[in-house]
Amino acid sequence: MDILQTEFSFTLPKGYVDGTGTLHKQGTMRLATAADEIMPLRDSRVQQNPAYLSVILLSRVVVSLGGLSMITPRVIEELYTADFAYLQEMYNRINQNGSNTLHTKCPKCEQPFEIELETLGE
Repeated sequence: MDILQTEFSFTLPKGYVDGTGTLHKQGTMRLATAADEIMPLRDSRVQQNPAYLSVILLSRVVVSLGGLSMITPRVIEELYTADFAYLQEMYNRINQNGSNTLHTKCPKCEQPFEIELETLGE
């Protein structure tokens, strides 16, 4: 029987710098639920600016980032754009594919293989 992986580790390309100057790069993202995608639609910030949906979604599914005790929309807002884009791509990958792997093939021999993208953010 297969076990469903629901949490995936990541390393942000740049990292989040908190108010004390501490850099946070390692984190974990979980698979999204239907509620994660529906509940933010009721948020007034999303109703005023639909682009804000990604901020709310990521704040719900990023379960850890370095030593931070809580991942809030404010934390996601303060990410560098490279980190924000990295997390958006990862969200799409794990929720559409069920894994954080990329299917590719060797450019020389054409042999197909998978790459685990857990630490490619660095």
